[in-house]
Amino acid sequence: MKITIIGAAKPGYVMSVEEALEFSGRAAGICYMKEDWETLCNEDPEVTMKRAKGTLKRKHHSVFGHVNYNILLEKVPKILAMILNNEQDYNTSEKSARYTEMEPSPEEASLYYKWIDILKQEIAKCYPKFDEGKVEKLAQENARYMISVFTPATTMLYTCTIQQWNYIIYWSEQFIKTGPEDPFSQKVKQVLREFIEARPEIDVEGLNTEMKNRGFSIFAKRKHRAEEFGENYCTTYMGTFAHLAQAHRHRTLTYEMVIPQEKTFYTPPILEFTQYEKEWQDDIKSLADNFPQGMMVQINERGPVEKFVLKCTERLCGCAQLEIMRQTKKTMDKYLAAVKDKNPDVYDYLEPYSHGPRCTFPGWKCENPCIFGGSKAFKREV
Repeated sequence: MKITIIGAAKPGYVMSVEEALEFSGRAAGICYMKEDWETLCNEDPEVTMKRAKGTLKRKHHSVFGHVNYNILLEKVPKILAMILNNEQDYNTSEKSARYTEMEPSPEEASLYYKWIDILKQEIAKCYPKFDEGKVEKLAQENARYMISVFTPATTMLYTCTIQQWNYIIYWSEQFIKTGPEDPFSQKVKQVLREFIEARPEIDVEGLNTEMKNRGFSIFAKRKHRAEEFGENYCTTYMGTFAHLAQAHRHRTLTYEMVIPQEKTFYTPPILEFTQYEKEWQDDIKSLADNFPQGMMVQINERGPVEKFVLKCTERLCGCAQLEIMRQTKKTMDKYLAAVKDKNPDVYDYLEPYSHGPRCTFPGWKCENPCIFGGSKAFKREV
């Protein structure tokens, strides 16, 4: 056996489209090569490019998945990050609205900072042992529900193949042409127009999914799906944009969303049944036309039972976003109830992960214990 590195990303170096095509042409040559990789690298470049273009014409796109680009997107709306992150062929590093102070629009700023102050007060009162930094981060995490998913406040490093990037541009163009005309979709179209205009041009003609009828996966093509639990599961629930932005990072699961006709909004549990609950709802409803991150959307989640357990090891935790932790617990409870009698093998597989947060899971050793511990993580209000 011989294993060799033949390429790697180099910060500051941008591969040209011609070089990307040449590398893809060599990759295509592996399938039928008579000699070795070195021979392919030394062949006439015209032969390599002819092979690349012939492969492209035959819609055999996988060879174009060997070339990655590291793309920095600055001051982009959260909804664009969500659209990109719902695709499963990527790597991303994104500015966190949970842990950093955001830069809201002027319309949102007064409410964002107002609620940071109120939430800091309520969190410190409820959890007096939290240090100032912990209180600040939790206040920011909850106040960001006021910020629109269309506010250009996100920075992200997005890495994908030249194949996937061209698909994304094609899907953007198709959504602009054929997508719905409701207020939310119209705003999405404007974001995609700006995205296309600002994109780095690493376009390859014909590298699209026209023959495969594919588009952005985040927008549900069917509004209703039957709920089922077994070796695989399918469940639908209401969650915020912020919740979905956390959930679809689990790329072994499938997520779709539907925008409800009637807008409803999340209230952070620490404000529920307090003097601030109505005030929070009044404030977030005043931003309804902006589609704040705290707006509830219909989320469909599907996948194999083993991948659900992987999600549980990330989200059933005192450090996870509260909203997604609670929903994951609800899904676990529904899963167990559904399979207890009709599928004992699946029940026995899931049951050890149902006694509490992940620090109670078999074989799990937490390297960074949360402040709540195994006994209080599910009872927390932030």
